[in-house]
Amino acid sequence: MPQFNYEQARFNMVEQQIRPWEVLNQSVLDVMAEVPREKFVPAEYQALAFADVEIPLGHDQVMMFPRLEARLLQSLSIKPTDRVLEIGTGSGYLTALLAKLAEHVDSVDIHEDFIKQAEKKLAGFDNVSLSVGNAAQGWKTDIQYDVIVLTGSIPVLSSHFKAQLKPNGRLFAIVGQDPIMEALVVTRYSDTEWQVDSLFETSVAELEGVAQPAQFVL
Repeated sequence: MPQFNYEQARFNMVEQQIRPWEVLNQSVLDVMAEVPREKFVPAEYQALAFADVEIPLGHDQVMMFPRLEARLLQSLSIKPTDRVLEIGTGSGYLTALLAKLAEHVDSVDIHEDFIKQAEKKLAGFDNVSLSVGNAAQGWKTDIQYDVIVLTGSIPVLSSHFKAQLKPNGRLFAIVGQDPIMEALVVTRYSDTEWQVDSLFETSVAELEGVAQPAQFVL
């Protein structure tokens, strides 16, 4: 049986999935081509590492579509001096992509086994700090970040996420509830000035630990 050609599959992922989804930033394309996605995929799903599918991770969580990960990165315009907070480590793949682009990444996940697995996969990165905890209400709230990424959806965008952004900081979040969710980038210009850009509609698993909005009762 011929050996699976990971490099060809990675090339096809970039050229056939990511570029056509309006991802043209060369730094993002380069990092998607460089980081070995197959090393972050559960062993039983390695054949699907580069497919246009969500890959199960356990705990009802999944890896995002590759094109969604790439579009997320492009929307944040990450600089080599940026400090990033990632809420929801998951497989650690997006963590690795962020770490390739930024100065430092603090990544938090509510599941200890996800963090333990990510520690092994990210062993070669010296600019990543991994922690177990519920960061749905913020993390290291005495620190402000250049970039914040929520890897799961939230029903409403709470102000505490925005408050942890530095001036000119950017927040990526998928907001809403099925069947309507919207990918947003929020940019903080000052204590009172914000810009919210709507990118596209999508649907992803909910970020665990997020408080649900109050329901109206008639």
